[in-house]
Amino acid sequence: MYQRFFKRFFDIVLSLCALIVLSPILLVIGILVRKNLGSPIIFHQDRPGKNERIFRMCKFRSMSDARDNDGNLLPDADRLTPFGKKLRATSLDELPELWNILKGDMSIVGPRPQLVRDMVFMTPEQRRRHTVRPGLTGWAQVNGRNILLWEDRLRYDLEYIERISFWEDIKIIFMTIGCLFRHDDVSTEGMETSEDLGDYLLRIGAVSQEEYAEKQNKARAELAGIR
Repeated sequence: MYQRFFKRFFDIVLSLCALIVLSPILLVIGILVRKNLGSPIIFHQDRPGKNERIFRMCKFRSMSDARDNDGNLLPDADRLTPFGKKLRATSLDELPELWNILKGDMSIVGPRPQLVRDMVFMTPEQRRRHTVRPGLTGWAQVNGRNILLWEDRLRYDLEYIERISFWEDIKIIFMTIGCLFRHDDVSTEGMETSEDLGDYLLRIGAVSQEEYAEKQNKARAELAGIR
């Protein structure tokens, strides 16, 4: 009953209150992003939401537009500035997602919205995580976040959707606050940006180079179809 009737109301009330209360912080961060990284202040990225409907997720920008001699963007790790690292370490770059929650794209608590290029590498069972709205925080985030192996991260997501309840969400919210104060589990050692699922599966030999290329093409085709 909570998931069907009250969870969305809970999301609207919390996200609206948070946007009002945190508006001074959002303004200050926006000014700092503009000063350190330039425009645009908000970074938009297509992510799969509930029932794998693609939506545009909002985040504060944390990377520069640094390019190589051919004009191609450098890898994420090379474009992540010291300022951007601090934003990510405190999760302040995630605050604009409150707008996504208010709009109905996301929930306060749920499986984190992954990239489309991650989704295409998931098994049908793992893709059941998309039967609910993705969350600002989730069960996987309070149990390891980026230090988790992909298999464990997706397993925690499935555990959450099997036992959604008001008290479960409240517990995860308070656990998230505790993690933020302790700066727990922000990144895997030696990695400031999370490894894509496809790259991980290729690295451990779970997919072949041909399968990897095929699924990457599928992800690009899915994104091209909504633009």
